Amino acid sequence: MHLAVLVRLLSVGRAVLAALRGRLGALCWSLAPLSLSLPLPGWRDSSPRREREREWDDASPTPTSVNYHFTRQCNYKCGFCFHTAKTSFVLPLEEAKRGLAMLKEAGMEKINFSGGEPFLQDRGEFVGKMVQYCKQELELPSVSIVSNGSLIRERWFKKYGEYLDILAISCDSFDEDVNVLIGRGQGKKNHVENLHKLRQWCREYAVAFKINSVINRFNVEEDMNEQIKALNPVRWKVFQCLLIEGENSGEDALREAERFVISDEDFERFLDRHKDVSCLVPESNQKMRDSYLILDEYMRFLNCRNGRKEPSKSILDVGVEAAIKFSGFDEKMFLTRGGKYVWSKADMKLDW
Repeated sequence: MHLAVLVRLLSVGRAVLAALRGRLGALCWSLAPLSLSLPLPGWRDSSPRREREREWDDASPTPTSVNYHFTRQCNYKCGFCFHTAKTSFVLPLEEAKRGLAMLKEAGMEKINFSGGEPFLQDRGEFVGKMVQYCKQELELPSVSIVSNGSLIRERWFKKYGEYLDILAISCDSFDEDVNVLIGRGQGKKNHVENLHKLRQWCREYAVAFKINSVINRFNVEEDMNEQIKALNPVRWKVFQCLLIEGENSGEDALREAERFVISDEDFERFLDRHKDVSCLVPESNQKMRDSYLILDEYMRFLNCRNGRKEPSKSILDVGVEAAIKFSGFDEKMFLTRGGKYVWSKADMKLDW
């Protein structure tokens, strides 16, 4: 009787070992496409040293600075916009927070919330809650927003200003007629007057103030020296008008930006006219395509290297490391263009 029990136990043991061996084999097979190896006892690493070094060089970039375009909806109709309202989707807040936590775990130090217009969603409460979460819970060194500024109210600063490091306001001209031509018209409201009001709120609530300008056919001859120096932003980002197929160019685009495009020479002339503005940070088309990590509303990285936005899988489905490999992100270009700077208001020596 004891012998029968022993035989039965041995039989069960063999079955368990066989199942484990099968699962181990399946695991190794599934990991093979990722060029991973399992250091099991008795195995030798026979790959050449040069090949192993190449695998190390091809490692995923670190998402140090991420631009999260969590909505495509906007109350403006800028003719050159290259992130247009192709969907109305916005992730639920808790899912967005889950993705932000994954990015922090992967090495994110700076998050920039953009759109569309970030303050459209829930009257600014949605972006406010994400800003608070990133600064208070994730303890990110830098949290910023890019906005057209038209929907921001002082009560937002009172509630969320302490958690925001930088507010960047888009302003392409100090001539209101030009703003209307571009698509930044506010009806009876004046875009430039609103810019000065936002500048004052940033001072009062200790938020660093930044200006973004897209240089295009309608403002390329403008002299903005006096106005920029008076506003005194921490950075003035000057972008060359960029065509992205499927967004502002091509048959399936929602915008026709071809009439806004300027040449490289035109862009250089504008930069030369403003070379004495110390906070100016120029960004040509080439720098913009390769040196930004852009997440769309589904938390997919967008690869712009081929002139259109080609999405990865969502980080919520495959993780940050797997998704970022398809981002087209040039980490060296990011550093070369000065993408990493003093971006926490705690470290900025500003007279609030």
